[in-house]
Amino acid sequence: MSNTIIDTSREFFLDIVLPILQDKFPKETSSTAFGAFGLGSEVYGMDDNYSRDHHFGLRINALIPDDIFQKKSKIISETVASNLPDTYKGESLAATISNAGTALALDSFEAYLNRMIGIDHFPKSELEWLSIPEEDIIHIINGELWHDPSETFTNIRKKFKNYYPEKVWKRRIAHWCRYCSGMGSYALKRAILRNNNVFATVAFGKTIRWYVQLGFLLDREYFPYDKWIWHFFKKLPRMGDRLSDLIEESVQMDADWDRKLELLDEMADIIDRTLVEDKIIKPHLKFNKSDTSGYRLLEHAYKEILDELPDELLTTPNWDQIYLESFVANYVKNGIDSETWIGLLNLHENNGDA
Repeated sequence: MSNTIIDTSREFFLDIVLPILQDKFPKETSSTAFGAFGLGSEVYGMDDNYSRDHHFGLRINALIPDDIFQKKSKIISETVASNLPDTYKGESLAATISNAGTALALDSFEAYLNRMIGIDHFPKSELEWLSIPEEDIIHIINGELWHDPSETFTNIRKKFKNYYPEKVWKRRIAHWCRYCSGMGSYALKRAILRNNNVFATVAFGKTIRWYVQLGFLLDREYFPYDKWIWHFFKKLPRMGDRLSDLIEESVQMDADWDRKLELLDEMADIIDRTLVEDKIIKPHLKFNKSDTSGYRLLEHAYKEILDELPDELLTTPNWDQIYLESFVANYVKNGIDSETWIGLLNLHENNGDA
């Protein structure tokens, strides 16, 4: 089997870059975590030919304490760059994640955590846990870690991999139960009754996403960002098998709105049975559907779960990538010129009419 870009990046780091760093910057290197993690299809093992038209090449992610980063990152990058070959095993160093063309992307440890999860440390409370966008936890634990002498990042990754505290987990399950039911099936039913195909399309698409995310929660696995969520959902140990066929049928073009709604109702029954199976809610009699409100079954579970939680956990869990998006907005406005940005977007000027 041929090497992936991550395999080649690991070899490049161990063969070429690490010896330079240990020779020139031994103290700084001993405080830095190196690997390939964070953003990008390749750290999921999901890169293909479509993934390689931007930000693709050798990559070494490196997290260094902020005080050292502020003082030494520039000289470290320049020194590494001056000691590198032009290529490594056929891979050019000109096209990498590093602007310096070194494949070494130095970053402040604290800034990286803030950018991904909104805090610069492992969460210390249940409320801090609820403030973290779930899909960005993946950017802390994914990929590979090759060299971390201080084990600071290693230990944070291990702690996150232990998954949510029990009450936080249940609060997030309750949240998605509310959304799948009240903001999903109920909204879709009303849209169908009103012949509102535009809103029906919006409500249906969001509901499928929420069911998928709820499946990850029930199997105690963090979900990745949307592009790869279905690939990994199908691999879930329980919920992938229980829901995948229903979801696949529901998104087919020949499934009309009534059939789509029936399938969502079947998904609700499966989720409900799983909640009982896991002793998250108590066994109960079956409920009938409403002709006007649909089947708001999971909102029954929503209240039962909330009733068992302390009032301080009534705060709404964060699910949007607000911290990462704040960084991206600042980067696009202040950190990159328009020509480079247009190139990353693969936009090409048309000399014809606008």
